[in-house]
Amino acid sequence: MQALVLLLWTGALLGHSSCQSVASSPESSAAPDSTGEPAEEEDPFFKVPVNKLAASVSNFGYDLYRTRSSESPAANVLLSPLSVATALSALSLGEWKGSWLCMDLPLLRVKSSFVAPLEKSYGTRPRILTGNPRVDLQEINNWVQAQMKGRIARSTREMPSDISVLLLGVAYFKGQWVTKFDPRKTSLQDFHLDEERTVRVPMMSDPKAILRYGLDSDLNCKIAQLPLTGSTSIIFFLPLTVTQNLTMIEESLTSEFIHDIDRELKTIQAVLTIPKMKLSYEGEVTKSLKDMKLQSLFESPDFSKITGKPVKLTQVEHRAGFEWTEEGAGTSPSPGLQPVRLTFPLDYHLNRPFIFVLRDTDTGALLFIGKILDPRGT
Repeated sequence: MQALVLLLWTGALLGHSSCQSVASSPESSAAPDSTGEPAEEEDPFFKVPVNKLAASVSNFGYDLYRTRSSESPAANVLLSPLSVATALSALSLGEWKGSWLCMDLPLLRVKSSFVAPLEKSYGTRPRILTGNPRVDLQEINNWVQAQMKGRIARSTREMPSDISVLLLGVAYFKGQWVTKFDPRKTSLQDFHLDEERTVRVPMMSDPKAILRYGLDSDLNCKIAQLPLTGSTSIIFFLPLTVTQNLTMIEESLTSEFIHDIDRELKTIQAVLTIPKMKLSYEGEVTKSLKDMKLQSLFESPDFSKITGKPVKLTQVEHRAGFEWTEEGAGTSPSPGLQPVRLTFPLDYHLNRPFIFVLRDTDTGALLFIGKILDPRGT
């Protein structure tokens, strides 16, 4: 069985991710809608082409996250939507924007117009797979291990059979907080899995943390944002009560909603505890993408820019790793961050199920998103 295997590295090993513009669109003023009333004017932030592109890719990511979460309501979810979106965009355009193309195609020729940009932009050429599932899986694992420097475990999955095109996206994030945690304050503390079950996990603590904070009474959750180095930040959504039902929060997640939150949060000082975590995910997102009405990629795609032979996408796999520890750039908050004076002490303890969003602060691009029901692992 002839098969084309595409492996895409779109991760950030040290947490310095960014979203670059690959398209632009003309700016336009608000036009009347079908009712004759003026349409709501677009936020100037989203009129910038790179931000508009980032919002579109991010909203795809939020939709993918919701689909995955509904498929696994009682499990952790970890995704790098940017990795999946970039890989799919490359395929849908018949262009390669990754770093390694592997082929098990003794009779199928890949067009030089497809290979040449790959070598020019990424310094790599297609590699030939053997057709032996065990050997091919080993070869893929070696590539993943080289890209990730051993930070993601080797695949426990077998090479699928009867495939035409297999797309594998890989991403890893290990960021540094702007203000590091004191390892001496990390201790085992209770994490409430639900109203009845509690587990002990390592919790990092900062009694005088500077963070941006807000309370959303409609979503019944406390929101906090912590800055990371490299123009990234994490936004946490913590329900006021212990619950694994995070659907209401999940349904509200869009690029525009997160952008509004980012503008409204206030800088405060709080007692902060956060679980020390290292999470990973390995699995298929094929069904999720089909449920998102992307069947055309799997049924009747136009990959004529890749090869003259008829091929179609049959499987999309995703491997993601995410880690946060006490590591940080400094021991004190950044200059200029003056917290609002509070008349009462405030704490923010991530000691129950929560959602986190990791984004690029310049463009708003969604880099990682997770639902943490149990911080001990995925």
